[in-house]
Amino acid sequence: MGYKVALVGATGNVGREMLNILDERKFPADEVVALASRRSVGTEVSYGDKTLKVKALENHDFSDTDICLMSAGGAVSKEWSPKIGAAGAVVIDNSSTWRMDPDVPLIVPEVNADAVTGFAKKNIIANPNCSTAQLVVALKPLHDKAVIKRVVVATYQSVSGAGKEGMDELFAQTKSVYTASELVNKKFPKRIAFNVIPEIDVFMEDGYTKEEWKMMAETKKILDPKIRLTATCVRVPVFIGHSEAVSIEFEKPITPDEARSILRNAPGCLVIDKHEPGGYVTPYESAGEDATYISRIREDATVENGLSMWVVSDNLRKGAALNAVQIAECLINRKLISAKQKAA
Repeated sequence: MGYKVALVGATGNVGREMLNILDERKFPADEVVALASRRSVGTEVSYGDKTLKVKALENHDFSDTDICLMSAGGAVSKEWSPKIGAAGAVVIDNSSTWRMDPDVPLIVPEVNADAVTGFAKKNIIANPNCSTAQLVVALKPLHDKAVIKRVVVATYQSVSGAGKEGMDELFAQTKSVYTASELVNKKFPKRIAFNVIPEIDVFMEDGYTKEEWKMMAETKKILDPKIRLTATCVRVPVFIGHSEAVSIEFEKPITPDEARSILRNAPGCLVIDKHEPGGYVTPYESAGEDATYISRIREDATVENGLSMWVVSDNLRKGAALNAVQIAECLINRKLISAKQKAA
């Protein structure tokens, strides 16, 4: 008997990608229900060769639902995730609402799958921030080998991380540049077309943005609380795919060749690192792919036991939708949940 899956936020970028991935990976679902707010009721979304009509979250009965993939923003998750969890479904939430809750596991299956058992406290599992997810996939196997002390990361994050409105704004502004029309900023604080913006999420008192804080706090929770990390998060005029320039200081010696070998054998990682023009991965090539790509692995001679590398991934997939589905697969494969008996 298969599982009943509810997807909250089915009309958004990540929600649609979740539906694609559930179908691609042949997730063992007997039924998938697409949910969103009342204004989206009746909207059609694709699930494999099927078309699902979106239903209202407010009216849905979750009593026979096994898994709820939540991708509708923090306010919706804060209100609904506890209710859905109390009804007996396991909520896998893509917002930042529950990530730092000590009773909610924050999971990247390639990194800390064993921590998933903690879901039973609230029936909620948190998906990390998109930029954190790909980073820890690359860091984990290196940390196991040489113990990471400090990480310095600069991100180059695509506009899809800001949702459909972000993608629409880049498209509209680019068109305006070529037609000499007025550029309008709505989603971003400054123009994004042919520009980069070193501001993602709100500024905090210490001068970091909340996006940067998320990377610091989430990496500690997922990987190791002893790791020191500083981040500068930048929005760039790319539609899909986040890139990261990462410099790492280790406790133990590790060479670039050792790192390449380790990462080539690590789950979720794909090393493309040729020291020649074009011998690396860009966000364009990562779009639509599941892997976290790692290139430009080299010694950082400014510190003892240092490496630098380039990390790229599709933020809508590994950064959000794919990771959520992988968490659901982890629950099933480890026999932590079983499908409820459905009424005849």
